[in-house]
Amino acid sequence: MTMGINASLKGKVAWITGGGSGIGLAGAIELVKAGAHVVISGRTKATNDAAEKELKALGSAEAILLDVADKKAVKAAADAILARHGRIDILVNSAGTNATKRNFDVVSVEAWDDVVAINLSGLFYCVHSVLPAMRKQKDGLIINVSSWAGRFPSRLTGPAYNATKRGVIALTEQINIEECMNGIRGSSVLPGEVDTPILRTRPVPPSKEARERMVQAEDLGKAILFIATMPARTCVNELVIAPTWNRFYVGGLETPKK
Repeated sequence: MTMGINASLKGKVAWITGGGSGIGLAGAIELVKAGAHVVISGRTKATNDAAEKELKALGSAEAILLDVADKKAVKAAADAILARHGRIDILVNSAGTNATKRNFDVVSVEAWDDVVAINLSGLFYCVHSVLPAMRKQKDGLIINVSSWAGRFPSRLTGPAYNATKRGVIALTEQINIEECMNGIRGSSVLPGEVDTPILRTRPVPPSKEARERMVQAEDLGKAILFIATMPARTCVNELVIAPTWNRFYVGGLETPKK
């Protein structure tokens, strides 16, 4: 992607949760290439290390181990980033999960709790941890990765995922309601089917052919870059991005056998 001067993020500090793979890593790649210093966080050291190496080959980046479901660890991570860099300009909440046994007839309460802890509570903890610094800066951008399922729920994605991703949209709206006068913008990104590792958690993982027709992670990376490089006066409240061959429209979704 050819970058113009108005798209430069030089001097900006971005924190991306779930940044070791999938949409988070794709967003990190684009923001690093645009000149930002990017801090990625994730739960798996090997994934973090590989992503950090890839990002450092492109620009300025670092990785930290973090489980966003741990509220104290989230606060400590935000404080550490602020202590090292003095600011957090962009937060991208991309950490997410879903249960394999996800529909009401098979989902466990423990699986529900895990999805809520990461997709919704963890996202809230991260937002809560950066808002004070953003208020002081009178500037900040929070990009929350929701889902097509947050706006158009389906049986495929299950109650926990549908409910949490709908909650992400509501939480993002609340950021704009309460913080717009402080120069803080919230954006919800609602991807349809994207070829990322989370597809492995589906009861019936999609075929290689189906994955190739989906939105790719790098497409979402460019969408994140688009939002991040809009002028501070402009808020992209919600961005829906789906495959042209949308299986929610044309059928062909794999469903578990009874």
